[in-house]
Amino acid sequence: MQNKRLILWIIASVFMLNTLSAQQEAQVSHNMFNHMAINPGFAGLQGSVEITGITRQQWQGFRDEKNNRVGPESYLLTAHLPIPFLAGGLSLGVLQDNLGHESTAGLHLGYAYHMQGFGGRIGLGLQVGFLDKAIDFGALTPIIPNDPLLNQDQGESQIFADLGLGIFYLGNNQRWAGISVTQILQTKGPNSGGQLRRHTYLSFGSPFNLAGAPDMKIIPSILVKSDFHSLQFDINATLEYNNRLWGGVSYRLQDAIVILLGFNIGQFRIGYSYDITTSAIGRSARSHGSHEIMVRYSFDLLLDRVREVQRNVRFL
Repeated sequence: MQNKRLILWIIASVFMLNTLSAQQEAQVSHNMFNHMAINPGFAGLQGSVEITGITRQQWQGFRDEKNNRVGPESYLLTAHLPIPFLAGGLSLGVLQDNLGHESTAGLHLGYAYHMQGFGGRIGLGLQVGFLDKAIDFGALTPIIPNDPLLNQDQGESQIFADLGLGIFYLGNNQRWAGISVTQILQTKGPNSGGQLRRHTYLSFGSPFNLAGAPDMKIIPSILVKSDFHSLQFDINATLEYNNRLWGGVSYRLQDAIVILLGFNIGQFRIGYSYDITTSAIGRSARSHGSHEIMVRYSFDLLLDRVREVQRNVRFL
C-alpha cells in the first residue's frame, strides 16, 4: 500500500509541474530503445549493464544564408546498471547537441529505487543534470548593421544545473510504461540570461508474438512529449525476427515518417533510421531527411550468482 501511495504522489507531482515553454531537449527516432535518456526511473531495471550511443544528423541539406550547415546534430551516450546493495540502479548520461550556431554539452547522474509490483518491476528515479549552453554570435548575420552584440567575435556560454524525476514500469513480459519530467527547476542562467524549460514524457510499449509464428515479435509503442506549449506524438511499430533482425516504421506528428532497420549480434544491438521530413521544411525541399545510428552493448554482472567453492581432496 505504501508503494502505491508513493507512486501516485510522484505522478501527481509530475502533472503539477506544468509551467512550460519552448522545447529545448534533443530528439531521437530510436526512442523505443532510448528510455534511459528521458526517464531516470529506468536505471538498472533490466538487471544488466547497458551502454547506448546515438548519433543523429537532422534535416540534411538545411543551410543558412552563408551556406553553412545548421541542421541539428545530436550525440548521446547513456549507461546504467543495477546496484543491489542500494536496492536500485545508477545511471550516467553525456550529450552534445548542436542547433545552428548554438551548442549544448551536458552531463546527467541518476539513481532509481526499485520495487516489485503489478507483475513486474518499478523504478522511481531522480536525476541531477549539468548543461553548458553556448552560442557563437560571430557566426550570426545581424538584421541591424553594426549590432554591437552580434558583431563581436566572442560567443557566450552559460552553465545550468537542474533536476529530473521519473517512474518506469517494466513488466515480466517486457511491457513498459513510463512518465518523467526533466529540467524541473527551470533554472535561469547568470544575470537571468536564458532559462531551461520543463519537458514531460509519457511512453508505453507492449511486445507480443504473432500467432502461428513464434519467431516473429511485434513491438508497438508510443511516446508523448510535451513542454505544455506544444505536444508531439511518436507512434512506433517494430517487427523482430528470431531476436536477430528487426525493422519498423514510426510517425512523428506533423514532423516525419521514420523507417528503422537493425540487427542484434551477440551482446550488441545496432540500428539505423531515416526520417522523411513531412513538415514545411521538407515540403520546401530545405531538408533531405534525417539520419540516425544507434549502438547498444549490454552484459550481465552476475551479481546474484552464488559463488561456488571447489576443494581439492589433498588440501582440505
